[in-house]
Amino acid sequence: MFSEQDLSQFQSKGISVEKIEEQIGNFKNGFPKMKLKKPATIEDGITKIQDDELEIYEEVYNTHSKNLELLKFVPASGAASRMFKILYDFLNTYQDTEDEYLKFLCNKGPETMFNFFDRLEDFAFYGDLKNAMTEEGLDLDKMADKNKFKEILSMLLNSKGLNYGNLPKGLLKFHRYKHYSRTAFEEHLVEALNYAKDEAGNANIHLTVSEDHKKIFQDRYNKTKDTFEEKYQGNLSVSYSVQKSSTDTIAVDINNEPFRNEDGSILFRPGGHGALIENLNELKADIIFVKNIDNVVPDRLKETTYKFKKVLAGLLLENQSILFDYLKLLEEDKDISEDILTQMLTFLEEKLCTTHPASLKRDNPDKVKKYLFDKFNRPIRVCGMVKNEGEPGGGPFWARNTDGSVSLQIVEGSQIDKSDVRQKNIFERATHFNPVDLICGTKDYKGNKFDLSKFIDPQTGFISEKSNNGRDLKAMELPGLWNGAMSDWNTIFAEVPIITFNPVKTVFDLLRIEHRNL
Repeated sequence: MFSEQDLSQFQSKGISVEKIEEQIGNFKNGFPKMKLKKPATIEDGITKIQDDELEIYEEVYNTHSKNLELLKFVPASGAASRMFKILYDFLNTYQDTEDEYLKFLCNKGPETMFNFFDRLEDFAFYGDLKNAMTEEGLDLDKMADKNKFKEILSMLLNSKGLNYGNLPKGLLKFHRYKHYSRTAFEEHLVEALNYAKDEAGNANIHLTVSEDHKKIFQDRYNKTKDTFEEKYQGNLSVSYSVQKSSTDTIAVDINNEPFRNEDGSILFRPGGHGALIENLNELKADIIFVKNIDNVVPDRLKETTYKFKKVLAGLLLENQSILFDYLKLLEEDKDISEDILTQMLTFLEEKLCTTHPASLKRDNPDKVKKYLFDKFNRPIRVCGMVKNEGEPGGGPFWARNTDGSVSLQIVEGSQIDKSDVRQKNIFERATHFNPVDLICGTKDYKGNKFDLSKFIDPQTGFISEKSNNGRDLKAMELPGLWNGAMSDWNTIFAEVPIITFNPVKTVFDLLRIEHRNL
């Protein structure tokens, strides 16, 4: 089936023939849909942390984190081009006439474009844009008054100006302060210094970036590192990794045959954010904070984020400590009373929200102990959940696993069978949304790092239809980072305030009150 050229291509990418055949099999057979039991809701899968518990969990974190290695993990390889889609549409269609402008506004919605050009000064990048145009002998304000919008957008988006259409989202200026503006990347540095700093004052942050962008991230870091370290009294350390080519997935044609480029080589595509589990797997910290690059706010709104990051980490540490004690007891393999085994099963079901399968017979203590040991001896994560206010994306559910157990999972709409009325109804009853606010414990009770690749559900990938040079193809994404890639982790869901979730998906989101430093 594969030529010598194909085999050489696989070898150069570090992908085995067996993996390729498995992926082609997934295209042919599809991925099985998730089986939802019910949505996770407050006190039925989602912990509601009471006001009097906030200080307790925060203190747990503050006390125990002194002796732990902390790390903030930020997926930051995404380009910002999608943020500016409507601006590109405008740039490609506007003809520099009043009639064309009004026509575009009618088609796209007047508020959006009026807001952009009428409120240019409200964007944190306004000063840079104005300076870039001045260097070209252009006056931004006069050009805006004359409806010279194509020239303005070209200077914002293209390489002769700010090049915002080609930069990673993390290097765009999001927030303006009195004397300067900050990029999303810099806001994450500030966050790390405020809740992920160890006793020695070290704050470590790891970004996944594209190879092309690594240097410009480092240049930006070098410009601001000393200022942030002095202001927040800490020592920053930033490391980077690139999504591995070995996590790319093969593309196929409509007949599920390998899609070939004009030179005969097979087309591979990035495996999606789920591929980043490989990057996460190489990090050795005790506690890892995971947060998307675009979910940041200016300083005036950060305190709630700081507090709940510490609270969630304290919740993780408390439950992890109980797990470790149970695991040590189970490892000793002494006679464990029925009361203690019942206590362990209750902890698994009530705190970790994992219901044991019907096949587990309580009258067989050895089988129960093995089941408990296997379930307890897994990575643990605490996931912040916000109330669903119409945002698209994954939500928290109770889902059935292949071993017959039921556990908490973050599920995307594409993972369920929407032709199944009951499953569709369960999905639509979700009360909360996943803001990608994760705290992870990736070491076992002996202090050894888990091999995270052993806790992935490979049957939770995604298949989508794409095109390449006008030819139809099918592409596959690996199990999502917080979906299938963490499917077999011990999981706790906890509600967090909506103010901790303020992603920037389009440039117009930067005009929202939450992203302005009033």
